[in-house]
Amino acid sequence: MTTILDTVTGQKAQPRHPEKAHKPDNPVQRKKPDWLRVKAPVSLKYQETRKLVRDHKLVTVCEEAGCPNIGECWEKKHATFMIMGEICTRACAFCNVRTGLPEALDADEPNRVADAVAKMGLTHAVITSVDRDDLDDGGAEHFAHVIRAIRVAAPDTTIEVLTPDFLRKDGALEVVVEARPDVFNHNLETVPHLYPRIRPGARYFHSLRLLQRVKELDPAMFTKSGIMVGLGETREDILQVMDDMRSAGIDFMTIGQYLQPTAKHAAIDRFWTPEEFKALETSAYAKGFLMVSASPLTRSSHHAGDDFARLRAAREAKLARKGA
Repeated sequence: MTTILDTVTGQKAQPRHPEKAHKPDNPVQRKKPDWLRVKAPVSLKYQETRKLVRDHKLVTVCEEAGCPNIGECWEKKHATFMIMGEICTRACAFCNVRTGLPEALDADEPNRVADAVAKMGLTHAVITSVDRDDLDDGGAEHFAHVIRAIRVAAPDTTIEVLTPDFLRKDGALEVVVEARPDVFNHNLETVPHLYPRIRPGARYFHSLRLLQRVKELDPAMFTKSGIMVGLGETREDILQVMDDMRSAGIDFMTIGQYLQPTAKHAAIDRFWTPEEFKALETSAYAKGFLMVSASPLTRSSHHAGDDFARLRAAREAKLARKGA
């Protein structure tokens, strides 16, 4: 189940994606395979998480992107906080986050995020954001403020950031790395030849270089990236992305099925089967990734805490083998 939003309510209903409003419709496949069906979020713990998010006036990518795992994650009081507002300056063909002109940064947001992390008792916090091409540093300093605020409010919590690409923002990456998150995640999203259609505001090799640069700045920092399938890529395309990621030193790869949010978004080319995802996982491990999550419902922050524990254990085991 995905949350389908075509308009933003308020004084006057507006298109959620004005840049897509005049594009031809792509039929949405309402009938999905059995392996993509999830339960509607109705539990008491889900409602408690929702209330906490509302009380702290926070935004989550769980809601904004229509994540199919929201019921499972929020029932466990896991949420991925989306900072710097709910309006993105990019217009990716796959994304359900609202696009337009963002508002000014909220200086108190880092403290509210940190307080929510502490109250939820998160052992692993995931922080992402909209793209903020309007800001000189792309929002890098705001990411750093959030990381530092969480360190104060919840010192035992590990922190994962899922950042924009900071395209043409010299020095921005260094600001985030200097704040020392435990995991630096930036998604490549799709294969190179689909970028002009699916991710037109980004550049594949810039995103790859961003993650490589993280390792150059801090070799001990875990790096992570993910792609979606079902947009028109082939298995050979994905295997090449794996090789590119490993050349950049990326530790952790995620692969999930693309789900079309609305008729104005990119159409689904096909649904990959669980067996195909398992084969991709096997190939990724064979190429040397420390951690791989590949399944139809895999998303960047799904099971992020458990995955981080496994990622850290995999590195320790690898180092132990080298030292033996």
